[in-house]
Amino acid sequence: MNIKVNKPKEEECLAPWRPAADSQALRRRRFLNWMCIGLGGISVSSILWAVVGFMLAPLGKATKSVWRAVGKVDDFKIGSTTIVKLDDASSLPWAGYAGKTAAWLRRDDASTFTCFSINCTHLGCPVRWIDTAQLFMCPCHGGVYYQDGAVAAGPPPQPLPRYDVRVRDGNVEVLASAVPITRGVS
Repeated sequence: MNIKVNKPKEEECLAPWRPAADSQALRRRRFLNWMCIGLGGISVSSILWAVVGFMLAPLGKATKSVWRAVGKVDDFKIGSTTIVKLDDASSLPWAGYAGKTAAWLRRDDASTFTCFSINCTHLGCPVRWIDTAQLFMCPCHGGVYYQDGAVAAGPPPQPLPRYDVRVRDGNVEVLASAVPITRGVS
């Protein structure tokens, strides 16, 4: 009697063990794969929706301007330029200190005022008034403006923005608007 013994081939011994293909397990695995892909896609699309909405929302908003009282007419000397503090028109109710801004107010004569933005048109740094030189100076990059707001020297591309001013019931009011956005040059 010849007994034949089947020896496994060497490749079969080294191959990893795999369970028999079960159609139920394959369907479950395929379902879980698609569920993970779907939930991941929903998550990514919701984040993209929020980011794009955040970036595009300001384009649809109209900027508002508000008259802000900055002091009594008698508080300002004729020919003097002083800083006045006011609330930024574009700030939100919870902005707190960040919702405050300032402007340079000059009393030209008994009833005429001129008001300039405090922000340099180069990169938005706050300018200061040098009374002895009768110039506005930007400490950041050396911008210089004449007393009428025109550019005297340095990198500013435009004159200082002006705010409208009115006198109402003995109070000086400035038409505050959003901080002027300017195109800076480096």
